[in-house]
Amino acid sequence: MIRIFHKPLPDLFRHPLLDELKRRSRHKAAKLLLIATLLSSSTQAQQFGLSFSYFIPKNGYFSTPISPFSIRGIGVNMTDFLALETGASLYRMSGLNLKDLPFESKDPLIGPNFTIFVPAELVIMLKAGQVEFDIKGGGFFFYGFAHKINYGNFDRAIRTYEDWDVANANFTFGNKPGFGYHAGAELTIYVTSQVGVSFETNYLVGQAQFPIEGSYTGGTGSLETVDVNYKDAKMDFTGLEFSISLLFDTRGGPSPGKKKRRR
Repeated sequence: MIRIFHKPLPDLFRHPLLDELKRRSRHKAAKLLLIATLLSSSTQAQQFGLSFSYFIPKNGYFSTPISPFSIRGIGVNMTDFLALETGASLYRMSGLNLKDLPFESKDPLIGPNFTIFVPAELVIMLKAGQVEFDIKGGGFFFYGFAHKINYGNFDRAIRTYEDWDVANANFTFGNKPGFGYHAGAELTIYVTSQVGVSFETNYLVGQAQFPIEGSYTGGTGSLETVDVNYKDAKMDFTGLEFSISLLFDTRGGPSPGKKKRRR
């Protein structure tokens, strides 16, 4: 017969170093729980929404932001009537115009492209019952990339400028970030204590350096080539932005709190 004698093993889990590690782990867990609770409370105090937004540039083509890469209206209330808001949108611009050229065009000369748009604005909030009217104003940053020159519209503008029958351009361009200012208003009507409809309009005035150089060839009868350097050319980011939003407010109607809207 084989007997097995059970002898108590050393209590390794009572080592002082392990006790200290356990204590610190519990302390960190408590901190994380507190942070998560605060974030949850903050999230519950926010206002979320889904928007349909559009941008109509001056002498350009109708454009829209790319969802879900557009979140606007992220802000904080300084008082019951004053707030700061920001956000970011990635627009797919169908066409934008250029200015400070020797000639003008009523049609866009560049596009399509992608444009990052980041506003920063001061908001005055006027509230009465289930209605809120906001007056907004501030500045913005934008940066376009993946540009294409609209040679069809460019050639037509050159033909008109030179009074030629034909023209064919070949350009290269530089690209720099742009800045501007904007002003607008937003009307929000709460149809229930937690659901509202918002109508917002902003007028934007901005520009970015967009130097162009190259040449164009054309004429009437005989052809000639003209070298150009439009070093003062600028992308014109002037236009009207408007949106219609459906808001979900866990605060129960217009009251102080943060905002966040996906467009």
